Amino acid sequence: MMEQRSSNGGQRLEVTVGGDEGSPRLDRVLAVLRPELSRSRLKALILAGSVTAKGAPIRDPAYHVAAGDTITIDVPEAAPPEPLGEDIALDIVYEDDDIIVIDKPKGLVVHPAAGHESGTLVNALIAHCGASLSGIGGVRRPGIVHRLDKDTTGLMVVAKNDHAHQSLTVQFADHGRTGPMQRGYMAFIWGVPNRQRGTVTAPIDRHPYAREKMAVRPGGREAVTHWELQAAYQGRDGKPVASLLACQLETGRTHQIRVHLAHVGHPLMGDAVYGPHFKTKARHLGPEGQAALAALGRQALHAYLLALEHPRTGELLHWEAPLPEDLILLQSALEAAL
Repeated sequence: MMEQRSSNGGQRLEVTVGGDEGSPRLDRVLAVLRPELSRSRLKALILAGSVTAKGAPIRDPAYHVAAGDTITIDVPEAAPPEPLGEDIALDIVYEDDDIIVIDKPKGLVVHPAAGHESGTLVNALIAHCGASLSGIGGVRRPGIVHRLDKDTTGLMVVAKNDHAHQSLTVQFADHGRTGPMQRGYMAFIWGVPNRQRGTVTAPIDRHPYAREKMAVRPGGREAVTHWELQAAYQGRDGKPVASLLACQLETGRTHQIRVHLAHVGHPLMGDAVYGPHFKTKARHLGPEGQAALAALGRQALHAYLLALEHPRTGELLHWEAPLPEDLILLQSALEAAL
């Protein structure tokens, strides 16, 4: 075993597989060879791309290693127990003493986690209003009552104190079933539904094999997504190829819209996780549509609508955020083919 300093100030550990570790799985082999690292820590390092074998990052904890393989583990320098404030620009839609509503850009992770210890929305919020942020939910997620995926854009509300946090948590748990909360999304999807509106009711749980994904699974948590067709777009052959849906959430499961729309055969355009088999459909778009989709580089999903009851005054508040520039370009390209 070898140890040396890595470029990030942490440790670079090098181990050689002996073949007698009891299992060929990468995570279990490393647990034997580096017992000072917990299994959860090893898994996080693997998923973050910090473990390499044969010169390439291995992101699958179940990857099978062989006797004689040399494995390198880059262990970053220990992070502080609480996130630090960072001067990251925020597009603030609304703010008062209790809440702050932002229009989140693509590429911004909501809270620190393995592989994203800094540069997150939480880091930006701590710098902006850290003195008042609610601590409910743990120091890694101060004020966070819901989240958007890294590459989903749009409206998010954050609690600035404990009272607001408790009120918003109740509202998000209800998701508008008995209260005024609304969460609306614009979704560009492959294909065109055969009716104007509908509801997807299908339970969601962790994918049985790809643990970074979610999936529709019997026995999973209840998930309900309502959708309404806004526009249908033709391909270069004049046949329907894509459409725009307005979606409303009745529940708030991880990746819910992405999973539900893929489940009914209409995955989001640009979604490499839940719609990889639809990538070849880009050839049916015109040149402008192909260029706009290639430039998008993310799932075509935007949280355009947020309505809730103010946690202190009880006033019904309502915000709408226009499509970001990359989705405007995609929409324009799709409309040009009509």
